[in-house]
Amino acid sequence: MTPSLHRLTSSMATTLAPPSHTLSPPKPPNQKLQTLTPRDDKHHGRLHLQNGIARRDAVFLSLLSLLPSLSRPEPAAAFSIGISGPKEWLKEQKKKSSKFLLAPIDASRESLRAAYLILTKASESTSDDLEEVQSLFRSAARDCVAEDRNSFVAFQANTGVEVCTFKLIVKNAASLLADKDPVKLEAEAMLDHLIRSFSSLNGLTSKSDLQDTTYRVRVADALTDTISSLEKFEQGIKDCLEI
Repeated sequence: MTPSLHRLTSSMATTLAPPSHTLSPPKPPNQKLQTLTPRDDKHHGRLHLQNGIARRDAVFLSLLSLLPSLSRPEPAAAFSIGISGPKEWLKEQKKKSSKFLLAPIDASRESLRAAYLILTKASESTSDDLEEVQSLFRSAARDCVAEDRNSFVAFQANTGVEVCTFKLIVKNAASLLADKDPVKLEAEAMLDHLIRSFSSLNGLTSKSDLQDTTYRVRVADALTDTISSLEKFEQGIKDCLEI
């Protein structure tokens, strides 16, 4: 090959050759940017924990905002924060709803008084009077005498459901009191006495003939005792509610 032809070939090869930087393989990425060291792991762990605590504190503070009385406790109540505040609030709510809680007691009293009027009327009692008196007694007892319960109520009681209205009233009224609180114990004792009074009344009317003056007087006396027990029970509930 002549010298001039060799120079031409070399010049063309140089012109057509791609830039040298395109032939070099790409540099591997910096591994330090993708690998977390143990120290970094600890740092991220602390950040995650701090974020969790912050979220928990935010929830707690939002709950406190619902109870303004707790956000600014009095000095004397500083050590009972979170306990006495809600308890006092619940006490007030119970007092406000006491009318509804005591309503069944008042209804029972009216039923017993109506029965007493039937027993003490001047004319002789009839079989219809006996049925009406028994019906009034069952209504007044509020499913607290097992023998007076209908089949559905008896089924509920057998499955563990509390059906005695007076027991439910005690449970509601004394729910904020300690188990050994004297006020609660007194209310429970009055409840037991009231149920025994209704049971005794039920036994008398199931065996007595109201056409007999002696039996009628006996039932009326027992009825008077039951009304007295009911009123004592009502006072026990009011003591639990502090009204």
